[in-house]
Amino acid sequence: MPIKTTVITGATSGIGKETALALAQKDHAVYMLVRNVEKGKQVRNEIIAASNNRYIHVIYCDLADLKTVKAATEILKEKLFAINVLINNAGGIFATRELSEDGYEMTFAANHLGHFLLTMSLMPLLEKGQARIINVSSEAHRIGKLYFDDLQAEKEYSSFKRYGMAKLFNIYFAKSLAERYQNKGITAFALHPGMVSTAFWAQSSGWAKVLEFISRPFMITAQQGAQTSVYLATAPKLDKESGQYFKKQHVAKPSSLANNKSARDQLWDISTQLTKAYL
Repeated sequence: MPIKTTVITGATSGIGKETALALAQKDHAVYMLVRNVEKGKQVRNEIIAASNNRYIHVIYCDLADLKTVKAATEILKEKLFAINVLINNAGGIFATRELSEDGYEMTFAANHLGHFLLTMSLMPLLEKGQARIINVSSEAHRIGKLYFDDLQAEKEYSSFKRYGMAKLFNIYFAKSLAERYQNKGITAFALHPGMVSTAFWAQSSGWAKVLEFISRPFMITAQQGAQTSVYLATAPKLDKESGQYFKKQHVAKPSSLANNKSARDQLWDISTQLTKAYL
């Protein structure tokens, strides 16, 4: 029988797939929330074959479509009593400005807002499981600026700048969760997985494409990129590090803007307002 129950987004490729496999090999029951169910089933079969763990499940969820996020959480509530680990792993960078199904700028929607709704909707199960919530951020947060006055990029759009802000939001969200739910047994973390050579870069353009070209000789594998997520999901005695930002399985110092409490409180309020119809 599984020792832990893990829910993970973005597990059909890259570091998400490797994270799901590693946790399956550590006897976790793994619930993969995916946009492409057929691909999810294929990955499920691969993980079962590689881990000999049959407790691998696929649930449809498009983080850029809040009604599907809510539907996925309802399925999980029906199936599970508690969740021990939630890994908000999925993300993307978009070459041109796009809008989500709900009319929000896609970088913000897919990297942050969908995960906010997912996490808050699952909070009763997370509290029962004394869960660890793990947000996959990036060193790209260091170029992130706050566009609260143009959150939907109606005035200006830069794919890399918007991605940087979204990764900054991943850190804000982890810090806020750690602070607000510390008395409920919840811990939360953000992490940089490293410069990983995955299909993620196929979505990039402009400066992001230049960065990929320069960095490619130094990029690590998806399996290496998953190591910090797996560490945060499984290592004992991490309570004192709740709210911290990790790199290479160690606490790291994020940008000074990442410590802006008023900004993360503002993000929390905005996110709550934008998802209130589903909460």
